[in-house]
Amino acid sequence: METTPAPSDAGGATSAAGVIADSTATVIGAMIVAPMLMPIQATMLSTVLGDRRNLMLSAAMVVAGAATAIGYLLGMITPTDVTSATSSQVAGRTRPELIDLLAALATGLVGSIALIHKDIADTLPRVAIAISLVPPLSMVGLTMESGAWGEAGGAMLLFVTNVTAIMATGIVLMAAYGVQRVPVLHPTEPGERGVNRRAAVLIVGAILVAVGVPLTGSSIDSTARALRENTLRSVAGEWVADTEWEVLEVRADYGGSTIGVTGAEPEPDTAELETLLEEEGVDPTTVEVVFVPTDTV
Repeated sequence: METTPAPSDAGGATSAAGVIADSTATVIGAMIVAPMLMPIQATMLSTVLGDRRNLMLSAAMVVAGAATAIGYLLGMITPTDVTSATSSQVAGRTRPELIDLLAALATGLVGSIALIHKDIADTLPRVAIAISLVPPLSMVGLTMESGAWGEAGGAMLLFVTNVTAIMATGIVLMAAYGVQRVPVLHPTEPGERGVNRRAAVLIVGAILVAVGVPLTGSSIDSTARALRENTLRSVAGEWVADTEWEVLEVRADYGGSTIGVTGAEPEPDTAELETLLEEEGVDPTTVEVVFVPTDTV
């Protein structure tokens, strides 16, 4: 497979601008400008064929495209910090979970099928997969510049997950179709080292397992927080059921939990809430209650 460099710099800048503006339409539009799928598929295909020359070229394009897509410089001229607290685009891509890996495997399979069958239009698969590649890279630079290193690491993990999943599903599908028996465009010259296919496949598999560990941990943590939020919401609803107050928000964070309630004064007694929390096995000292009194005229 011969590849041409993708204009990832323009696409990365457009994607970063969409993240800063919190515009989903702009982020999606940027993928048409920065199709990163082709160099990744070329890396995968070169691995299957044992084509060392194209493998090195394709891998270099992936690295170069990734480097130009990181939006650190654009973040330097942005007046406000770009983090999950200020942008829903960042919030949705800095805490990847196991479901993101499964989605990446599925989309990588679709892209590989479109690559094999020329009668299938591959434009939509490319754009669909690219939206999970370039935006996370843009967020790496933006969140790094904002000092949110944890979120930058999460965005980079999502990018590595997607790249690895696309390569893994592609290698399996190409092997199933017998593509490894196709002669390469640049056969190995006498004395020239070829690609050790088994070692390359093992490396991709090892990376896939490596990214699966933190993704699994993140999924378990997310599930635990969701269950805690449901418990707190149920307890808070029971607590204010006989008052003129209502639950405004319930949030379970890493440092503790928050229950926000709003209503007309006087405030409800928190002693009953403590009792209800203890009955559900929740330590009351880890829960903060925020009262938002209201006046109706």
